[in-house]
This record gives sequence, structure tokens and C-alpha cells, in this order.
Amino acid sequence: MASIGSKTYDATSSKKVAFLGLGVMGFPMAGHLARAGHQVTVYNRTAAKAQEWAGEFGGKTAGTPREAAAGAEIVFCCVGNDDDLRSVVLGDDGAFAGMGKAAVFVDHTTASAQVARELHAEATRRGMHFIDAPVSGGQAGAVNGVLTVMCGGEQDVFDRIKPVAQVFGRAVTLVGAAGAGQLAKMVNQICIAGLVQGLSEGLAFGQAAGLDMKLVLDVISKGAAQSWQMENRGSTMVDDKFDFGFAVNWMRKDLGLVLEEARANGARVPVTALVDQFYADVQKMGGGRWDTSSLVKRLRD
Repeated sequence: MASIGSKTYDATSSKKVAFLGLGVMGFPMAGHLARAGHQVTVYNRTAAKAQEWAGEFGGKTAGTPREAAAGAEIVFCCVGNDDDLRSVVLGDDGAFAGMGKAAVFVDHTTASAQVARELHAEATRRGMHFIDAPVSGGQAGAVNGVLTVMCGGEQDVFDRIKPVAQVFGRAVTLVGAAGAGQLAKMVNQICIAGLVQGLSEGLAFGQAAGLDMKLVLDVISKGAAQSWQMENRGSTMVDDKFDFGFAVNWMRKDLGLVLEEARANGARVPVTALVDQFYADVQKMGGGRWDTSSLVKRLRD
């Protein structure tokens, strides 16, 4: 079975690109690049995953980020955190060591704004370019090529990468200078955290009151309470299903970045801090790999 959905791509010239990190997001994102006609070389820390990808999509595999990046016009990356990102970018085997002048590194990792600015400065020093470009839309968005991509960097560099990134994104937007993409993703996660907690409380309240919550969701989703989370996760929350989507462990990593940035810039995020602790409770329940909508289980169990 194909690991990506069908999509019609806008006609663009074929580019030589690399993709570093073939996790639940990177694997289908790189697949869309290959399906759209780009020449893709992939690197993954576990080489078997890179071989699996090449078996499905063609393209080439590389033993190091440096080898993957050699000759690439654009190097895409989607790994776990700041440390993972530095490990594939810097050092003798890192992507920067293999990239040519004027090449662009596009980072889709949800990382700190600080590391984005750090790597942007290093790329600039080397005569290359760096765009921080975290994504929203989860695994389904990556599979179907409809991610929201929030970018930080220079306009002219962004203009070069946008047509290529659109093969896996439905909205690819420059929101500001280096680090702004990561900050926008933090705003995204703040909004989601509070919303999912509110939805969880509403569902738990309705079930405690004996309501038919699928019927209630159908009614209120036509009004002011409507949201993506309600439309896509409401019924599965009622059914106690949490085996898909964006994992609690990943959300806690993201909210940790939010809280660290808030301490630095003075922003007040009391609800986010509280929901972060609620997610810690879900982890203690053994739900680290459950979808983020599992907040409702904490209210039931």
C-alpha cells in the first residue's frame, strides 16, 4: 500500500534535493517530492528506513547528511529536536559540510527559535541559506501533502523554495525573519493545547450528564464551537480511540519550547502551562504515544 495519498502537483522544474529524517512526517514529505518529479537523495539515521523509502519512491540513499546534501539545491530536514537538528547539520559529516554555495537548508523540525537563528547565522557565514519551516497538519497532512508550513528567513530565499515545498504543503507562508517560523509554530501549539482541553472538558461533561455526545457534537459543530479538533477528533474522543495523529510525547516537547520562550520574552501563558501538566498526567497513565486528544481520558479515568 502506498504511504502517501494522491495529489496533483503544480508544474515546476525538477530540482536536485535532499531529505534528512524519514520519520512519520519526513517519509511521506520526501515521497511527495519524488512523486512530483524532483531528484531526491534521502538520509535517515536508521539506514533500513532510507532503503525502504528508496524501494517505494526510487531516488538515492546516502550514508551521511553530508553525502545526501552534496550537489543539492535544497536540503529539507525533519528530525526530533534541537540536538538532533545540530547533529545532522553541523560537523564533518553534517549537511552544511556537503552543501554548495547558495544552496538552501529548509528545516521542518519543530525546534527552538534560538537554534533556528543560530543555524541561519552559520549558513550565512558559509555563503548558504537557511529557512526555518515547521509544519502543522500531523501525519495525515504529510501523507496527503496538505501541511501548513510556517517559514522564517529572507523573502528571496523563501521565493526559491516555496514552489518545491508546496508539493507537500497547501499553505507555505513566510511569517518573518529567521526564527519566526518556529515562533509561529509555538503560537499554533498554544492555541491547540487550550482548545483540546476545552473540547475534552465539554465531552466529559456531556457524557457525565448522560447526553448522546456524537449527536451533540454534530449540533454544536455547526455553531461557534466548531473547530478542526472537533471535526476530526471529537467522535474518536467519544469512542476512546487515540491510536493516531500527533503523540503526547511530541506535544510535551513542543510545549516545553513554548514555556522556555515565554520565560525569555515575558509572555504569560498560564493555560498552556496547566495543559502541559495535564499532558504529563497522560504520560503517567502510559499514554505518551497516544494522540493529543487523549486529554479527555484524564478526565474520565
